[in-house]
Amino acid sequence: MFGLELPVEMQAYAALAILAVMFVLFIRESYPVEVTAIGGAAVMLITGLLPLKDATGMLSNAAPWTIAMMFLVMGGLVRTGAVEMIITTAERHVGNRPKTTILVLFGFVAVASGFMNNTPLVAVMIPVVIQIAVKIGAAPSKLLIPLSYMTVLGGMITLIGTSTNLLVDGVAKDQGLAHFGLFEIAPLGIAVTLAGGLYLMAFGDRLLPVRQSMGVLLSDRRKMKYFTEVAIPEGSPLIGQAPLAVELFKRDGVRVVDVLRGDASLRRDMEPVRLQAGDRVVLRTEMTELLGLKNNKDVHLADKLSSVKTETVEVLISPGCRMEGRSLGELRLRRRYGVYVLAAHRRNQNIGRQLDDLVVRVGDTLLLEGAIEDIQRLAADMDLVDISRPVIKPFRRSKAPIAIAVLAAIVGLSAFDFPILPLAVIGVAIMLITHCVDSDEAFSFVDGRLLAMIFAMLAVGEGLDHSGAVEMIVTAVSPYMAGLSPFLLILAVYFLGLVLTEFLSNNAVAVIYTPIAIELAQSLGLDPRPFVVAVMFSATLAFATPVGYQTNMMVYGPGGYKFSDYMRVGIPLNIITMLVASALIPIIWPL
Repeated sequence: MFGLELPVEMQAYAALAILAVMFVLFIRESYPVEVTAIGGAAVMLITGLLPLKDATGMLSNAAPWTIAMMFLVMGGLVRTGAVEMIITTAERHVGNRPKTTILVLFGFVAVASGFMNNTPLVAVMIPVVIQIAVKIGAAPSKLLIPLSYMTVLGGMITLIGTSTNLLVDGVAKDQGLAHFGLFEIAPLGIAVTLAGGLYLMAFGDRLLPVRQSMGVLLSDRRKMKYFTEVAIPEGSPLIGQAPLAVELFKRDGVRVVDVLRGDASLRRDMEPVRLQAGDRVVLRTEMTELLGLKNNKDVHLADKLSSVKTETVEVLISPGCRMEGRSLGELRLRRRYGVYVLAAHRRNQNIGRQLDDLVVRVGDTLLLEGAIEDIQRLAADMDLVDISRPVIKPFRRSKAPIAIAVLAAIVGLSAFDFPILPLAVIGVAIMLITHCVDSDEAFSFVDGRLLAMIFAMLAVGEGLDHSGAVEMIVTAVSPYMAGLSPFLLILAVYFLGLVLTEFLSNNAVAVIYTPIAIELAQSLGLDPRPFVVAVMFSATLAFATPVGYQTNMMVYGPGGYKFSDYMRVGIPLNIITMLVASALIPIIWPL
């Protein structure tokens, strides 16, 4: 036993008191949720409610590690540009029919979540939804909670849709029940998904807040456009091709502005133009594509002559900078400092056909390359104060098929009862070995705060179980359940599971509550299967707090939400799904 040892008769009440304090702290947001969760687990350790052996045993739970591995897989998908393909496909249609696009997108999310892990799916879709919100002029907070909710709802269409479903099925099997079929819960899952989707469509916009977050700023920066010039070298396979037909220049986020041949501009009639050695192609491109061009052997960034080891930096022209009002050609940066301009960005304005003609203004962003000591000398002479290395890196598009194949294999094989965790570990290893993503980049996608919260809440759930608190609650209410109608009986089981899930990890509730529900059904002389289904759904469909399900927590920061936002939108959704499920469970699985 670690720490103090309370009398046995006090342990259950002490555990419930700790849970009540945690809930108050969650509501008040006195501390980040993961801090409150860790604090609650620590108090249970100190008071002896949670044995140290049980606490460390939580580290062996496969669910958090599976989540971490799937985040790493998603890192590979992002790095190879596979996610960008989804984003641009969605964005391409949002301008014409934004409401239809959002409806189709969320429908896709609901269906996809039935066949793949909810957490990585939300990780992929968060930047998509943020970009769509920005494009239609809406706050991402209007769409991110519905994204999480539709993912959770859709995850109930199949047994593999959520780890909770699999966990409940495994515990029920240990208690002597037959395994659930892959689509056994589909009729109920589809019903609650449709009911929840209609509610969000009708009332979501009115109930969701308008909040701004760093997610908007970061996603907007990802879309900054830069003007740059690339030269066609001797022997390039692009020679003889029409510039508008070159695949390299047809990528999303890249646009051909002009072709310069000697002193002549060919932009007036580009159709008959065929590229020649020495031509300079003026492009307007996003940072990710620009950095990819830098490493492409088919073209050379104009004026790149130095073979010295260089750094690429972004420079924001601020008031007082001595470059202001002077053209880049006049500044002769390459000759005077050994620094050359890769590209320039100016919001909402066209830039001259050649970068040398650009007159620098406050607010411009220049992408410079040169030896670090040369850049430092330029910064000192020109009073440059806002210099940073670009955090965006070029896509590894050639590796995208590998990343997509890895995800498809994980999803496909998991449908045939292969455990997801080893599949994900193998998938991550393949991505790292084939250089789809570097290890430091991959691990930057893992949300340590989310994992800490999940582990801590699993420990709290174990403390509640060990102290007898959960069993005490169920024992107190079970006499009142005898003689209830099937609807009210399932409603009571569902409601208790829902309340527990809003406070605890859904996996913890699944482990704790499933055996109790089975025992309750047997004590009443009823078939335990509908009770297990009620636990399965109530332990997942928890929408009133960000703690209820991990995807709720994932959109918490990007949406700029408060704890109370989930209660305002989620409590009515909880009631709707609870009533639909309680009405249909006795029909599909008679008691």
